[in-house]
Amino acid sequence: MPDRTLILGGARSGKSVAAERLLSAEPDVLYVATGGNDSGDAEWAARVAKHQARRPSSWGLAETIDLVPLLESPGPPLLIDCLTLWLSRTMDATNVWSDLGRADLVEQQITDLADAWSATARRVVAVSNDVGSGIVPADPGTRLFRDLMGRLNTTISLASDQVLWTVAGRTLPLT
Repeated sequence: MPDRTLILGGARSGKSVAAERLLSAEPDVLYVATGGNDSGDAEWAARVAKHQARRPSSWGLAETIDLVPLLESPGPPLLIDCLTLWLSRTMDATNVWSDLGRADLVEQQITDLADAWSATARRVVAVSNDVGSGIVPADPGTRLFRDLMGRLNTTISLASDQVLWTVAGRTLPLT
């Protein structure tokens, strides 16, 4: 079995379900939710509830964007869902949205994440959106997000043992 798998695809393509299937035989998995709780958003809460209902009760949960320590420590397999929300929240945490010149801080965090991903002894499956296949965003902040997302996906992909593409519920290997 590959140790590091990246699953890419569009919104609602089946990426998370594919990731869960890859780890379904594992009795102990740490599900790493990077989206935050957005406690006042009923639609977000419904999405989170659907994900929770699909997971085995034996799986653990960590809600964090601090992925490097998890990758560096021993433990059960990790399912990281998802890198797109990790990037968005990392951009929030570094205040890039109000000062695009701070993008180098996010670039460094991408590098640190990729280094930890490459060196991890854990089995890890990460989900990420491919956001660069659509239109060119109208504003500089969204273009920066799209560009950083492309860099993050490429960097993690090149450090992965397996990369899968999910579209319309079908998952295909990328070689």
